[in-house]
Amino acid sequence: MTDKTSFPAQIRLLIGLGNPGSEYVGTRHNIGFETVYALLNKLPAKFVERNKFNSVLWEGRFRGRMLMLQLPQTFMNLSGKAVAKIVADTGLNPSEMMVIYDDMDLPLGKIRVRERGSSGGHRGVDSIINALETMEFPRLRLGIGRIDHNIEVDYVLSRFTGEEQLLKDAVVVHAVKALLCSLSRGVIEAMTCFNGVSVVPPSEVNPVNAGRTPEKN
Repeated sequence: MTDKTSFPAQIRLLIGLGNPGSEYVGTRHNIGFETVYALLNKLPAKFVERNKFNSVLWEGRFRGRMLMLQLPQTFMNLSGKAVAKIVADTGLNPSEMMVIYDDMDLPLGKIRVRERGSSGGHRGVDSIINALETMEFPRLRLGIGRIDHNIEVDYVLSRFTGEEQLLKDAVVVHAVKALLCSLSRGVIEAMTCFNGVSVVPPSEVNPVNAGRTPEKN
């Protein structure tokens, strides 16, 4: 595969993975979509919504530079089709984009920021790697846990249970903080601050520590 990147780079495009359609809202596979929507509510500037590149796309400014948020509408397994279009049109380097997606290799309550890497079997990420011919792009992996391999498809398209819902909501809040850190201080700093931290539901948070984001000393 071609190496097209040079780290560190500023993130100019955030890509949330998921499936379009109301029947997929709230499913485990759509936590990438959900995180982008949550981030939009936290960004300080107004972002303009457009339908471009087989995607729902928001464009605005963050800390003086252009920022785009993309939700491919091609369905998960063809995500690379939409990502390749925006990369070709804008001339973005893959190192300037971050992909946000569900990961069965992480338990619910864990997130992982990475600079690069394989797909780990995630078909949406596989599609992007194949379309761009590189694995060299940052990503934010959101743990959803894993069950029997034979029912993986049913599992990722299922919704979070009542007990899991509070934890998932806390994970999305935590993920938004990691994205804001990646945008403002860089991917490596976000890795230092957020990887390895276990998210707990609000009911289990010590009031003294509630709302604190891990910081590097």
